[in-house]
Amino acid sequence: MSDSSPAALSAVVARTAELLAGRRIALLTGAGISTDSGIPAYRGEGARTRSDPMTIQRYLGDEAARRRYWVGGHLGWRAFARAEPNPGHVALAEMESAGRVSGVITQNVDGLHLRAGSSHVIEVHGTMRRVVCLHCGQVFDRRDIATQIEERNPWITVPENVKLAPDGDVLPESTEGFVVPSCTVCDGMLKPDVVFFGEYVPLDRFKAAESLLRSSDAMIVAGSSLVVNSGVRLVERARRRSIPLVIINREPTRADAWADVTIAAGTSDVLPALQELLA
Repeated sequence: MSDSSPAALSAVVARTAELLAGRRIALLTGAGISTDSGIPAYRGEGARTRSDPMTIQRYLGDEAARRRYWVGGHLGWRAFARAEPNPGHVALAEMESAGRVSGVITQNVDGLHLRAGSSHVIEVHGTMRRVVCLHCGQVFDRRDIATQIEERNPWITVPENVKLAPDGDVLPESTEGFVVPSCTVCDGMLKPDVVFFGEYVPLDRFKAAESLLRSSDAMIVAGSSLVVNSGVRLVERARRRSIPLVIINREPTRADAWADVTIAAGTSDVLPALQELLA
């Protein structure tokens, strides 16, 4: 779609609604659906580029890197947790309620789909709501870990305005003296329940995503550039079945050539308009 005028956008959304009418739609969402909630995307205009993203290898093997991660993660999480669902999230929840959407497979860790009211959500990259112990497997609510951090580091303050990354991280000014949280059961190493760079998506999550896709007869990719292989693999499965594929993303994606429709616009504009037409 080269013409970005309102009339052209309305026309392509109308054609998309005709293509999807009467079909059960699986959604694959990425960071672009949450930008209007104040959470930046990894790529595209306004994205915060990272030269040294945290890998699972560094997290496990480098105490200083782990300490830096927890300081930045704590500072960002308070702001991250205050983000509210935007019209794109709400539109998908309403389409699910109406039986148009079979479920949402999301690469995001922000939990905004669930907060918007979607009930069938597969968080393939995990969630910032939980923290797990890598030794005993105990699972904690992130709010409890935040309380522990502040008790162990009473000097730490969270500024009102922080520059968030898509996963809620903030680059801290200093990590000196910071005490990293630990498991209250076994004193083991904690890790947010998210997939780090260098980790694989857990097999059960990916199989659940495949199952959702098999139960659907159309697919929408919303707000993802499809750089991550797990997303591309799911789109490939949709392509093999020859079901309609719609891609809504401001920038080009790796799968544009496979799509029946590509819409170069924001998900907060397109998804509510699509929801209204499908209703």
